[in-house]
Amino acid sequence: MENENIAVGLDIGTTKIVAMIGKKNEYGKVEILGIGKSKSLGVHRGVVNNITQTIQSIQQAVTDAETSSGLKIADVVVGIAGQHIRSLQHSDYITRADSDEVIDEGDIDRLCNQVHKLVMLPGEEIIHVLPQDFKVDGQAEIKEPIGMYGGRVEANFHVVVGQVASIKNIGRCVKSAGLELSGITLEPLASANAVLSQEEKEAGVALIDIGGGTTDLAIFKDGIIRHTAVIPFGGNIITEDIKEGCSIIEKQAELLKVKFGSAWPGENRDNEIVSIPGLRGREPKEITLKNLSKIIHARVIEIVEQVYLEIKNYGHEDPKKKLIAGIVLTGGGAQLKHLKQLVEYITGMDTRIGYPNEHLAGDSDSETTSPLYATAVGLVMNSIESKERVQNNEIDVVEEEVLSEGVESSQESGDTATQVQEKPKEKVKFFDKWAEKFKEFLDNAE
Repeated sequence: MENENIAVGLDIGTTKIVAMIGKKNEYGKVEILGIGKSKSLGVHRGVVNNITQTIQSIQQAVTDAETSSGLKIADVVVGIAGQHIRSLQHSDYITRADSDEVIDEGDIDRLCNQVHKLVMLPGEEIIHVLPQDFKVDGQAEIKEPIGMYGGRVEANFHVVVGQVASIKNIGRCVKSAGLELSGITLEPLASANAVLSQEEKEAGVALIDIGGGTTDLAIFKDGIIRHTAVIPFGGNIITEDIKEGCSIIEKQAELLKVKFGSAWPGENRDNEIVSIPGLRGREPKEITLKNLSKIIHARVIEIVEQVYLEIKNYGHEDPKKKLIAGIVLTGGGAQLKHLKQLVEYITGMDTRIGYPNEHLAGDSDSETTSPLYATAVGLVMNSIESKERVQNNEIDVVEEEVLSEGVESSQESGDTATQVQEKPKEKVKFFDKWAEKFKEFLDNAE
């Protein structure tokens, strides 16, 4: 099998690290070839706080994935989340020298680059600049300004910002684990790619990815991302509370949560009891399921209310911003029993559990379609896309050389030929430019 077309996503989470290898099959769907998972040590709330342990965990996940697929992993796309991520809205404009010229990619790039010059708080770096809608000469609500004419181009941007130090550390871990970093993406965007359908993004939807250390939110409307947020708690604080509340060790608390936990206390009768073995020679403990779900319920409500606050901040009550498709829950935390009902009860919005099978090949293993792997699947898709862009780009460059040699005699047509060919090359810029800068930044850091 050619190694060329395989793509690898590396999801560095708080509870687990997943390396996933995939490729596009002939139907344009993503086929998962191998998956490796290791316990994540050294990551706290999405931020690396122990580099040595994180490197070991990454290596273990990668080795597992290589073993299960029989392929060798060279480069990966990594997702970042973490409590340091914040997003802001910003609008900016450029004035063009000639308003009778067609607006092209170059103008849009100039506009986006201008946003990159925004002054951030010390130690922060812009991760994504996502244009929302454009205005050309005061004409509002333009989705695609390329091909229009005008002197002043304005845009509203959704800008995602993160801490340089935390991003650098992730980069260092990946490099030290012997891997190339081919790209870096915001995790809520990756999960959204894997779980949401185009119709949902058009209608308006909030994706809530409940991880171990953080809960990510991405809101789409009219097919465009409108709001992102990372809330610094997830499933782990539920486990913590069970541990404290029932005086048991973490491993037992996690098992209790997964096996018997429910977000809705009314479901359990008073006489349902779980017995937990005591530590070395001590008496076993008895815990009623009702109490267990009361503890979980209190915590889940807290998480959901925080997320709902972010949805309100986006302004979903405004009829124009209404989220018709409601809420989609994904991530490991979405597997909690009765969570869907609780979220519907708190927010009053339609809710479904999101499985990352939207773009996976039909015969995918049931394990890979678990909400647990939403981010990893999204990162693989992201990696496939960026590889395709690079390949198209190389083809264009070759074509361009052939063309300009062929038409050297008539210089003018040579020019048009090169211009025509350069269009797709521009397309690569947006994110790749940032990724390039970021890689340089890592190389200098070492």
